[in-house]
Order: sequence, then structure tokens, then C-alpha cells
Amino acid sequence: MERNVTLDFVRGVAILGILLLNIVAFGLPKAAYLNPAWYGDITSRDAWTWAILDLFAQVKFLTLFALLFGAGLQMLLARGKRWIQSRLSLLLLLGFAHAILLWDGDILLAYGLTGLVIWRMIRDAPSGKSLFNMGVVLYLAGVFVLLLLGVISGNQTSRSWVPDLANLQYEQLWKLNGGAEAIDNRLDLLANNLLALGAQYGWQLAGMMLMGAALMRSGWLRGQFSLSHYRRCAAILIPLGMAINLPAIVAQWQLGWDFRWCGFLLQTPRELSAPFQTIGYAALAFGFWPQLARFRLTSAVACVGRMALTNYLLQTLICTTLFYRFDLFMKFDRLSLLAFVPAVWAVNLLLSVMWLRYFRQGPVEWAWRQLTRLTCGSAVTDTSR
Repeated sequence: MERNVTLDFVRGVAILGILLLNIVAFGLPKAAYLNPAWYGDITSRDAWTWAILDLFAQVKFLTLFALLFGAGLQMLLARGKRWIQSRLSLLLLLGFAHAILLWDGDILLAYGLTGLVIWRMIRDAPSGKSLFNMGVVLYLAGVFVLLLLGVISGNQTSRSWVPDLANLQYEQLWKLNGGAEAIDNRLDLLANNLLALGAQYGWQLAGMMLMGAALMRSGWLRGQFSLSHYRRCAAILIPLGMAINLPAIVAQWQLGWDFRWCGFLLQTPRELSAPFQTIGYAALAFGFWPQLARFRLTSAVACVGRMALTNYLLQTLICTTLFYRFDLFMKFDRLSLLAFVPAVWAVNLLLSVMWLRYFRQGPVEWAWRQLTRLTCGSAVTDTSR
């Protein structure tokens, strides 16, 4: 099957874009990911950094990756049940190992679990339209649950939103020291993440995957529509998403990131805006592909997309080494942490370009494919990378 280079580029953008938010999760306590006032106060540079990232990036690149994951499931249907189940089960196991041994912000386990649940829905959907509509319903169900959690939550500030000094010091201790205590804490966090996946986030994740599969089935994610169509989509969807999210950003700022409103209720506009901006970002790439394809950087980003799993794990290895082994955890504010991002991107880009000069797949992608062949009972007829 001939590769869709534009799709590889969009996937590369998603992987690189995710780091804009994950760098905060690597360098600051868990509470800082959504709450810029996690230490009880906030500087103007922290507030502006949070606001700009919230408007353009927060949730958007994760949502984009979920959309593309669903598109990938649609493409895998031709491989059959055993291949898909083996592939997703291996991803689940890799995510579990990643979550308990390396970093508590793993997304692979959630993608593997959700994929195992929804791939049959993709296979059995009678049309792309019904598949897309089901995705919208599931996504809105997840947003509704988030809104419901906000309504029933109490007025008392959660320690996960504004942790006290003892909790901050303990989080710093186990992240820097590692070992069995770190694994124990990561297991606790994983249990909480799985609970959130089943109760709320999983609905949204499944919804975006179904929408991605529908867009792939219709040919939209194959670039089969006109350039003017994609440009119109981008021109409408990106501003629409921003218009939905911007009032919530202003409201959170005015409320001082108070947990009662900002912990759940004012998160919902961001979640509602994400699909519009996500699809708009993809449309932007497809609509201006003739211009983008002229740049060498575009080709390099596409290489990152071809090695998405390898690059995602590489980001974890680099950042956990920097912040936990070299004692840089909690030493930088939000804006300063962004200075690390271009350096990590450069490693992703250079490694991907150099590796794909000699091999057809990234190292983790190659191992994943070979293990999938073994576990589903297919003959390993081609072991080259």
C-alpha cells in the first residue's frame, strides 16, 4: 500500500505538538497540567503561556492523534480480526509498561484499550455517515459526563488541583528517586487514569476515533477532496473552535482558576472546541499541501509521523532523563519549559530522517509489526526494517 505522505505529515505534527503540553507534565507537578495556579499563585507570564497554549494546543494535538488512530483502524480492517486484536493488545501491553516503568502520562494504554472496544463498531458500520454520527454522539456523551462531574463536585478545592507543600515534596521525591516507590505511585495514578477512561475520557476518545475512521472511509483523510474544500474547512473550523474556547479561557482567568468552576465546568468548552480545531488543522495541511510539500522541513515532519510510536517513546526517554535524572524537575516555569521543546523536536526530526534513509520503519514500529505477526499466527515472511 502506497503511503499517504500528507497523513504522515499530519501525524508528525500531532506527535510534535503533543510535546508542547507534555513538557509541563514532565517538568512540573501533575496539578500544573491544567491549572496554571497550581501553587496557589500565578505570574503574568505563566498565565499568558497557559492561555495561548490552551487556545491553540491544549487537547487539540491529542485529539488530532486520536482522529488519526481511528483512521488507522479503518485502514487495518483489511488485515482481519486476529491482526487487529493482536496489534492493539501489544500496544496495550507497551502502554502498561510505559506507564509504570517510565512515565505516568502515558496515552498508549488508553488507545489500545479503546481501540479493542471500538474496532468492531468501525467494521460493522453500514456507512461513513453513520460512523461519524456515532462518533459525535460518543464524544458529546463524554463532554456531558465532564459537565455532570462539575455540577456534582463540591466547593472544596481538590488536592489534585492545588496540592499542599507536603504533596509537592513527596511527588518530587518519588519522581527523582525512582525505584519501587515510583512504580507504586505510577500504579496508583494508572488506576485513577483507567477509572477516568471508563467514566468519562474514554467516551471522547472513542468518539474521535470513530470520526477519524469515518473521515478515512469517506476519502477525506486520503486527500480526495478539492484543495478549496479543505481550505474552506480550515477557514471555518479553526476560528469556530477558538470562538468556543476563548470565553472559557477568559472566565478561568477572571475566576483565578477556582476549582469549583475551572476543575470541570469550564473545561467543557475546550473539549467541545477540540474536534473543530483538530479537523481544521488537518484540513489546513491538506488544503495547502502543494505549498507545504516544497519544504524539506515538511518531509522531515512526515518522517516523524512514520515513526510516531518511536518518537513518542523517545520524547519520554529524553524528558524523564532531563527532569528526573538531572534534577531539573520543578526548576522552571511554564514559559521556560517551552525552551526545551525545540531541542527535543530536533532530535525527533534528525533521528527520523536518518533512520528512514536506511530502514522502512522505525525500530519500535518494526518490533510491533513482527510481534503482531507472531502473536496472530501469521508467517514472518519479511523481517527487514
